[in-house]
Amino acid sequence: MEYTFKAVTQSPGVIIWRIEKMALVQLPEKSYGNFYEGDCYLLLSTQKVSNSLSYDIHYWIGSQSSQDEQGAAAIYTIQLDEFLGTSPVQHREVQNHESDDFRGYFKQGIIYKKGGVASGMRHVETNTYDVKRLLHVKGKKRVTANEVEMSWKSFNLSDVFLLDIGKTIVQWNGPKSNRQEKLKGMLLAKDIRDRERGGRAEIGVIEGDAESNSPQNMAILNDALGDRTSVLTDGPPDEIADQEQKSKLTLYHVSDADGQMKVREVASRPLVQDLLNHDDCFFLDQGGTKVFVWKGKKANKAERQAAMSRALEFIKAKNYPISTNVETVNDGAESALFKQLFQRWSVKDQTQGLGKAHTRGKVAHVTQEKFDANLMHLMPEVAAQERMVDNGTGQVEVWRIENVELVPVDPEWYGYFYGGDCYLILYTYLVNSKRCYLLYIWQGRHSTQDELAASAFQAVDLDQKFGGEPVQVRVTMGKEPRHFMAIFKGKMVIFEGGTSRKGSNDPEPPIRLFQVCGSDPSNTKAIEVPALAASLNSNDVFLLRSQSGIYLWCGKGSSGDERAMAKEVSTVIGQKSQRGSEELVAEGQEHIEFWELLGGKAPYASDKRLQQVVLDHQPRLFECSNKTGRFIVTEVTQFTQDDLNEDDVMLLDTWDQVFLWIGKEANEIERKESVVTSQEYLRTHPGDRDPDTPIVLIKQGFEPPTFTGWFTAWDPSKWSGGKSYEELKKELGEVASPLQVSTQNCAESEKTFQSFPPDTLCNKLANELPEGVDPTQKEKHLSDSDFNDVFGITKDDFVSMPRWKQVNMKKEKGMF
Repeated sequence: MEYTFKAVTQSPGVIIWRIEKMALVQLPEKSYGNFYEGDCYLLLSTQKVSNSLSYDIHYWIGSQSSQDEQGAAAIYTIQLDEFLGTSPVQHREVQNHESDDFRGYFKQGIIYKKGGVASGMRHVETNTYDVKRLLHVKGKKRVTANEVEMSWKSFNLSDVFLLDIGKTIVQWNGPKSNRQEKLKGMLLAKDIRDRERGGRAEIGVIEGDAESNSPQNMAILNDALGDRTSVLTDGPPDEIADQEQKSKLTLYHVSDADGQMKVREVASRPLVQDLLNHDDCFFLDQGGTKVFVWKGKKANKAERQAAMSRALEFIKAKNYPISTNVETVNDGAESALFKQLFQRWSVKDQTQGLGKAHTRGKVAHVTQEKFDANLMHLMPEVAAQERMVDNGTGQVEVWRIENVELVPVDPEWYGYFYGGDCYLILYTYLVNSKRCYLLYIWQGRHSTQDELAASAFQAVDLDQKFGGEPVQVRVTMGKEPRHFMAIFKGKMVIFEGGTSRKGSNDPEPPIRLFQVCGSDPSNTKAIEVPALAASLNSNDVFLLRSQSGIYLWCGKGSSGDERAMAKEVSTVIGQKSQRGSEELVAEGQEHIEFWELLGGKAPYASDKRLQQVVLDHQPRLFECSNKTGRFIVTEVTQFTQDDLNEDDVMLLDTWDQVFLWIGKEANEIERKESVVTSQEYLRTHPGDRDPDTPIVLIKQGFEPPTFTGWFTAWDPSKWSGGKSYEELKKELGEVASPLQVSTQNCAESEKTFQSFPPDTLCNKLANELPEGVDPTQKEKHLSDSDFNDVFGITKDDFVSMPRWKQVNMKKEKGMF
């Protein structure tokens, strides 16, 4: 078993295997996101939570895979579960019906390919141009692309299609597809170009409602598909379970004492944790949309091992679709999703205050163990992005992209990265006297499109020089994997903008602020953040550099190790400018000069929840929609700031409060309904939530630190043209302040009022009013146009007036 799972390490990241002739074969990282319909796959996700690791095993079943392959995938899942000490959460994923968690691993999208291992299909290598396929792209947040018949018959008006013929990729946008779907289609096309074609394919775009504007691209499309002879129709609607359905919870006790599965209903929503008994196994049925299997610590081994197959029998008995998602969780190692289905979930012996833990997707404190290089001597040739191949003591070469060419960086400047540049870092290390290579492609946030394309092209060139041996790792600024940081031994500095090229005209800012993250040389980096008080965070150490010297600001939640590493980094940042020794500043003991350098004191992320993280409820991000008349909530897992899109209304649930983020381009109905939306979310939440949970409305570009603190590496200038939240807020006054919603008033707005003609309401006594009219709220029974006629203003304007003004106006118009 150890040989089968030799690639499994204790490093966070994702590993994927394919079932080939009943054996597990590990996939190269460049193939991640591509799945053959005729195959089955195993995916292991490892995440660091507090001082321990959490594992998720997903086994994926292709729609055309054989029963034998499906059986093998299930067996390997059980073996991997045992290999990892039976703590992983197991998920059964069926093609086209994957869980949000599974889709979250593939930010650019999932591509379904025809065929499989049985028909000799291999996973694509870089620079393969012998391709001819049509991809049907669906989804806004989590994209899937199905390989469909190369014909106009496959097209519809609602979706996005990609014609991929190797050296050319043409994107056709249906006239009824939205901006977000078009953007995701474009990202997928670029991902195919960069990852599979080494940046050497042309991408063309056709707007379906303006095909005549793209004659060359249409000629390519017609050449590949023939002339279009029939009229295109709308695409079929997506089948999505609504929140109402997901909130129907039923808990069943399962036993097979005499070899026969017996299922007994125990309870329905609301559920409490005490219903689960350590001696048994339970099914939790979420309205037929998903089935959870909970395995008690003291349940016998046979029962625990048979849990997944028993769940499939249960699905069959209930007449649920065979594609129903199944997740098995272990007593004491439950997933966040499972815990949120219960009213309250407490962890035995859980400490608050001093005992800190890491919560996914959040700027919370992460305690890292000291790195032991001896554990890593047997490493697989293909490393996932966050895997440590060694302790970073190998040979390093760094180049910068300059005028589309590679220019060597002076070793004295290794570890310095500028947001306006792209870099290639070749790392060479030895395994049993054999040279192995890692090629990191670091892309600055402010580098040009030409530089980004050149970095991909030059990486392929360098890859070929070393016989195609290097493992290529694309690194986005601020998302550096641990091994990348280890190479620079705790002396890595990321500058927000600018360039390290000779002859650069950019003057160096007189004041710079750096956030230092890390507790030892293998995981430390300093990232430049805007030199404003709002950038501070109580969990970290910050380095403020000015003409007068260097200040080391230590947040209350930072550890001694972190402070020690910050001192190391300060020698690097200070050395190049011959500054004096650093001055230590403890949070809460800052002097006036410190705040003056940061432009004055301002609120920053210092929430107690950020210092005393409780593991029970992890922050979760959702896209909410009621466009179809049904309330639909889609979770965005592994979330980052990039998941907030301008035409969305997004909901961030941190359990003790709910944030509703409204994009600039969100449609008017969704804006108006946003408060009701968040209440609907709380009302239908399976965990039977407190309806009085505070709801905070936030507009794009005006995010306060209480919101941004839940996102890693938040970029305040992403939408606001370089101005920070605090500056924009000052310009706009109170308009930009987050709106604290009183749930009392919202209950009224959620209630619908039947409309009546004005003459049946004006100057009428309570007993003269039509049935069902509330005498104290007569104005709410007017239609929008009648309200305007009677009061001379809109309903929105009326609601925003002071209460006394409303009363006077109602008296004046005979509506009191």
